[in-house]
Amino acid sequence: MKKTYLALILLTIISDQITKYLTDKLINPLESIEVLPFLHLVNVRNKGAAFGMFKSFGNEGFIIISLLAIIVIGYMFVRWREDKLGLSLILAGAIGNLIDRLFYGSVRDFVDVFAGRFHWPAFNIADSALTIGIGIIFISLFTKKN
Repeated sequence: MKKTYLALILLTIISDQITKYLTDKLINPLESIEVLPFLHLVNVRNKGAAFGMFKSFGNEGFIIISLLAIIVIGYMFVRWREDKLGLSLILAGAIGNLIDRLFYGSVRDFVDVFAGRFHWPAFNIADSALTIGIGIIFISLFTKKN
């Protein structure tokens, strides 16, 4: 069973990096490509955390935080019997964005979702994996039977 989760982690990291690479090659930083009326593909860099917050931590600060988070999540993945799916997605997302910080100095985002002039912050596959993984863990915490 662990091989399945390791495969999921690798698949998520690889798909995250491939889509970011393609975004860099095919979309100019000031370009916005409409996919649907509420969904565009863009090429933006995020030097902060979620929603661009905490930029003052600097890239080095986020690298340290990411490494610590990866160590904790990795430990939880090995020790916990439950929630491996959620932990796998969180781990993959953290690694995907850490790769960006190490090699590009910021996180590369490319999905822009909006309603009218109200935009959700641009995100990527790693961000989606993190969000889904956290959601899975929260759901399992609240639905777990003792």
